[in-house]
Amino acid sequence: MPTPQPLRNVFPPPRSRRKCVTELAPQVAVDQVFLATRKQLRPNRHGQLYLQVELADRSGTITGRMWNASDDQFEAFAEGDYVRVVGTTQLYSGALQIILTGVEQVDPTSVDETSFRVLTQDAVAGLREELSSFSATLKAPLPKLVFEEVLSDVVLMEAFERCPAGIKHHHAYAGGLLQHVVMLMRLADHVASLYPDIDRDLLLVGVLLHDIGKTIELENEKGFSYTDSGQLLGHVLLGLEIVDEKIRAVEKKTNEPFDTEVSNRIKHMVASHHGEYAFGAPKLPMTLEAIALQFIDGLDAKLAGTLQLFQSEAAIDDGWTQYHPNHGRKFFRGRDGSHS
Repeated sequence: MPTPQPLRNVFPPPRSRRKCVTELAPQVAVDQVFLATRKQLRPNRHGQLYLQVELADRSGTITGRMWNASDDQFEAFAEGDYVRVVGTTQLYSGALQIILTGVEQVDPTSVDETSFRVLTQDAVAGLREELSSFSATLKAPLPKLVFEEVLSDVVLMEAFERCPAGIKHHHAYAGGLLQHVVMLMRLADHVASLYPDIDRDLLLVGVLLHDIGKTIELENEKGFSYTDSGQLLGHVLLGLEIVDEKIRAVEKKTNEPFDTEVSNRIKHMVASHHGEYAFGAPKLPMTLEAIALQFIDGLDAKLAGTLQLFQSEAAIDDGWTQYHPNHGRKFFRGRDGSHS
């Protein structure tokens, strides 16, 4: 195995154009800048330490591994830093990774952030405006008050706009949670128009709140990782705490007790949106709105996650993706690459 070394004063500056994660192919040399989102120092089966870091740009993420790593190399950069890496790509268990021989922190002022952000600031602002516009369409007083209470919480919404919808599988980038929720708002609006027995106002509030606990579950200031609260409680329980807090705030503003059934229906959507006990739902969906939320949530997550797989393997010249054990299948992109 090559001996890892610091990059400073060892390698000359990279000269070639940087390639996006989705442009990387197996068995090619890499010398360029990525955003480090998660890092760990792990022992292998022989007890030797290796550094594992998730490297990201606007097109996707790739895992980097440095064998025989030291504590100093692990501490040389932080999650959320831009880092220059040198190494070679290889396929392992159907996924592309980079075997690193060097890694160093990069001055962020020298980096063009547009290469690393999936959503620009203007795109996030547009999504936030669209989310706010749904509030004006609500007619029932209590759902509308809860919706507005969430939107008026500056600290919560700042975290909401930074937060990914997941660490890896779908919308795994800054603003991903906001984009996911806005997409569900659009879907919920259409579904409610097709099934008039669904309470549209309740469903939209459920969409807004179903993943709100991720603003606490996931560390989103720099890199993306699970907080202690996220590991111990998970976003469903954390979300129910936030919902209860907002309902109490509405009671304080109106000086009236919040309707128990409306409260239960809103909390039930948060508690049941995973759909099955095996997927972490403490309750199964038992209302029309909860059933609708379960399926539109799954639809967006699965389609966005599969598109993410297509993009991450765009450089592999085949109509099929690699076999993905967590999905139990390959996916067909098409021979013309139209879905890459």
